[in-house]
Order: sequence, then C-alpha cells, then structure tokens
Amino acid sequence: MSDLIEIIDSLENRISKLLHKYELVKQQNLSLKEKISNLESNSELQIDQLKQWEEKFSALKNANAILGSDEYKRETKLKINALIREIDMCIAQLSE
Repeated sequence: MSDLIEIIDSLENRISKLLHKYELVKQQNLSLKEKISNLESNSELQIDQLKQWEEKFSALKNANAILGSDEYKRETKLKINALIREIDMCIAQLSE
C-alpha cells in the first residue's frame, strides 16, 4: 500500500513539474511570437524606407544626368523616351 502511495506522490510531483515547464514554455512561446511580430513590423518599415531611398536615388541620378553628368545620361534618355511613349499612348487613347 505504501508503495502505491509513493508512486502516486511521485506521479503528482512529475505532473506538477511538467505543468510548470509547460507554463514556462507557453510564456516563452508568447514572448517569441511578440518578438516575431515586432521584427516583422520593423522589417516592413525598413523595406518602405529602402523603397523611398531607391526612389530618391533614382531622382538624383536623373537630376545629375539633366545637369550634364555623363554617368547616367543613357538611363535618363531611356526613361524620358519611355515617358514620351506613355504620353503618346494616352493621347492616342484620348483621340479615339
């Protein structure tokens, strides 16, 4: 009979320890989920900032080409030609 009581006590202790570990893991999981959420939002902000900087860089390249810099002239000419084609297409659609 006493062996049975000892086994039950041992099981209770183990279950208690397991429940405690489960709660700790649950808390860690929640903490990690929060960190993931924060990192994802931070990543989105950085991606938006990168896009803004790329747009500014492109604008600066075009400004340099227009101001006489030979370095980006070809790219700027291609971009201007593309814009002219788009404008021509819009005019053609409006005239129809």
